[in-house]
Amino acid sequence: MPLIVVTTSPRIAPGLLSHQAWQALRSGRVLTGSEDHPQLPYLAEAGVEVTVVTPDPPRLAAEAVTETVVWLADDDERFMRDLGHAAIALDEPPVIEVVPGSYDLPGARVLDLVAVMDRLRAECPWDRKQTHESLVPYLLEEAYEVLETIEQGDYPALREELGDLLLQVVFHARVAAGFDMDDVAAGIVEKLVRRHPHVFGSVRADSADEVNDNWEAIKAAERAAKGEETSLLDGVPLGQPALSLAAQLVRRAERAGAPESLAAAVGQGVGRELFDLVRRAQEAGVDAEAALRAAARSYRDRVRAWESRES
Repeated sequence: MPLIVVTTSPRIAPGLLSHQAWQALRSGRVLTGSEDHPQLPYLAEAGVEVTVVTPDPPRLAAEAVTETVVWLADDDERFMRDLGHAAIALDEPPVIEVVPGSYDLPGARVLDLVAVMDRLRAECPWDRKQTHESLVPYLLEEAYEVLETIEQGDYPALREELGDLLLQVVFHARVAAGFDMDDVAAGIVEKLVRRHPHVFGSVRADSADEVNDNWEAIKAAERAAKGEETSLLDGVPLGQPALSLAAQLVRRAERAGAPESLAAAVGQGVGRELFDLVRRAQEAGVDAEAALRAAARSYRDRVRAWESRES
């Protein structure tokens, strides 16, 4: 006889079970090890009787030898492993069939992060007192740590650093009074769909340049519809590092056809020389910020090598 294990995801609303799961739950004696299992009220409403028992893998495996037993699983990997070992130890082991009642869709674990952040905000004194302003240093630090792992090609570390950066987004959304994480996600989804008509609409764009042009045109139209003054430099964050700021300003201006003479009288002294270098890098297709960071890393390595020789 089979031992049917019905698994469910805590990230899917209880009661939303697959057709195969409902069939399994009506095929034999249904047991579970948790009286707080979220599916119990919905199974009771559907007329499925579930008996709550103390989890006992050897006994469960033995009972499945003579009758069909359905186990409504909780999130307990150790129990499932012990159940498998107990079944194998029998002279005539039962057939164990796993039936997914519900399973995570891509991105479902973000729900766990939102839930953890809610609890931290409610119960942790440090998390509870944070504000948008107090979190700014951490947001910048985590963004730069992501950048460093990419520059170093350390992609295993990138996963962790992206998680730290995502935490900052969820943290700010939790701190906010007028919106939450769903509003943040909904806003960016709507923007991406709206600004990619070549993907979600009938507009055609065969190159990255055409995509950029469409993006800027749609963005300008959105601002005009709101009655906002529009400038080709709108949206350029002035708080970014100076080299990347200069490069973005030059890139925006050149894309709009601004005359080169506008840059001829920019500042004086070292500032002007740096700005000219950024323009030259732009013309050569070089990211000035990344190039300077690479040179700085090379200098760091040379200093460390010198230190090791001197010690």
